[in-house]
Amino acid sequence: MIGTSPEQWVNTLMDTLGAPGAGIAIALENLFPPLPSEVILPLAGFAASTGKLNLIAALLWTTAGSVVGALALYGLGAWLGRERMIALAAKVPLVKAKDIEKSEDWFNRHGMKAVFFGRMIPVFRSLISVPAGVERMPLPVFLCLTTLGSAIWNTAFIMASYALGENWKEVSGYVSTYSKVVLGVALLVLLAWVVKRVVTSRKEQRQD
Repeated sequence: MIGTSPEQWVNTLMDTLGAPGAGIAIALENLFPPLPSEVILPLAGFAASTGKLNLIAALLWTTAGSVVGALALYGLGAWLGRERMIALAAKVPLVKAKDIEKSEDWFNRHGMKAVFFGRMIPVFRSLISVPAGVERMPLPVFLCLTTLGSAIWNTAFIMASYALGENWKEVSGYVSTYSKVVLGVALLVLLAWVVKRVVTSRKEQRQD
């Protein structure tokens, strides 16, 4: 619905489909991170507090939506596979094959924790499913970790908004602030990596 705000869009979806509408919105948020979970989850909690949604149904459907969205990205990673990922990475400036190898080693050591806790970190919650697919993490393990992590994240914000009722936007404000801090830190880390790689590349060129 072009021209509508995320809040209006989610409201319309829940008005039309009920709790499954909240699940669909969360599934789409996983596939398209710019869709804000800080609006979807608190809004679902508020809707439950007014009786428009059943609270248990909202919790179950949003968690199911998280799992479906993550599973789609896992499938994308599995389809891409290691060779395609390396080929794609080779086309990205400053990225080298050894970077992929380091990433693989890191994921092999910390993949289970990354998938579980990653469900509680904006943007990363979507992206972590791709390397899980590339590395072919056992699907039952991936589904279990994703379900648990998503259930914790979704429940925390839905229940907070349910308790606050008309003041549900306070939860959105806190989640939005948290998201901005996390993204800011991620950008700083990325910037530091780029600077380090540029300096290293120049040194290698001088040595050649």
